[in-house]
Amino acid sequence: MKKYIPLILLLFIVVSCNQQADKTKVLQTKIDSLENKLSETYKPGFGEFMGSIQIHHAKLWFAGENQNWKLADFEMNEIKENLEGIQKYCSDRTETKSIGMINLAMDSLSNSILKKNKEMFQRNYTNLTNSCNSCHQATDHEYNVIVVPKIPPFSNQDFQIKN
Repeated sequence: MKKYIPLILLLFIVVSCNQQADKTKVLQTKIDSLENKLSETYKPGFGEFMGSIQIHHAKLWFAGENQNWKLADFEMNEIKENLEGIQKYCSDRTETKSIGMINLAMDSLSNSILKKNKEMFQRNYTNLTNSCNSCHQATDHEYNVIVVPKIPPFSNQDFQIKN
């Protein structure tokens, strides 16, 4: 019986190694499958983010004009979330590197909303709009000119404060 012990140990080691190799193959197959699914998952493009920012930019104007400061703050946060989305999902785009040039204008506008100062809001909103256009020019998108909106982007939203 003692002479079979080394043979039994050798057999145990071989079986254990094969099981480990099989587990590794199974795990690698699962990883490959998940990576494939992830590569096919929808990821918003730069244009989708910018279109959303443009809508929130317009809504922000009407919120501030109506001194609806809670809505103005909400719209500012929506713009910030979209900018973060660009940095997260579009990091490979050269334009993403220029996004920071609007930070000062964003901070100033946030401050005017916090102070609930309409005149300051109007100045800082114009400054933000100009910063957006400067960014567009710097990234060869000068044909995309943003302006202060004249009419609300949606006819089904009331921007006035309700008591």
